[in-house]
Parts: sequence; structure tokens; C-alpha cells
Amino acid sequence: MSRIVYCHCSFARVLPPDVKNRVLEGLAASGRAFDAAPDLCEMSARKDPALVSIAAGDVTIAACYPRAVNWLFAAAGAPLDAERAKILNMRVETAEAVLDALGRTES
Repeated sequence: MSRIVYCHCSFARVLPPDVKNRVLEGLAASGRAFDAAPDLCEMSARKDPALVSIAAGDVTIAACYPRAVNWLFAAAGAPLDAERAKILNMRVETAEAVLDALGRTES
């Protein structure tokens, strides 16, 4: 099963509030385990060791642009493996599309 990481984008505030809040509510209601990161940008800036743990396995990240998320992890010394990481873009996708894609990560 793929680990799910949700970025709340607390500091950068580039995600539409309604989308990120609906995704968070949907995840919480699903009963599935997930990690809620306050802000991946901030974690990358301080090279948070949690990013290494996240990058180490199969992961689905609900955040923003895949290019930006990949860069954040690489800048923190924790590059994501393209074969093992899936990035969902809450900046451009609807909450329903993100939640639907998260539902497909169960296998």
C-alpha cells in the first residue's frame, strides 16, 4: 500500500483553500492512514529528515505541481523515485479528482 502524504501548504498558501480543505476532510473521513505535512516547502527549506523517510518508499503526495514537489525533495537531499512516487496536484485539480486518485492508491 502506498503511503499518503497531504500538504496543507500553510506558509506558501498557493493551494485553493476549498480544494485543500475538502481533500483533508475526505481523507479524514475515509479512515485511511495518512500523514499531514503543514508545509512541504518549509520542510524542504530546513531539510527536515522526515522527507527522507517519505521518499524512501511508495508514496502518493497531495500537494501542488509535481515539478515543484520533486524539486523540494531533491533540494532537501531526499529525491523522489519516479517509479515509486505519485504526486497529485491540488493547485489545478478538483478535490474530487484528487480524492478519486487517492482512492486508487489502495493496491
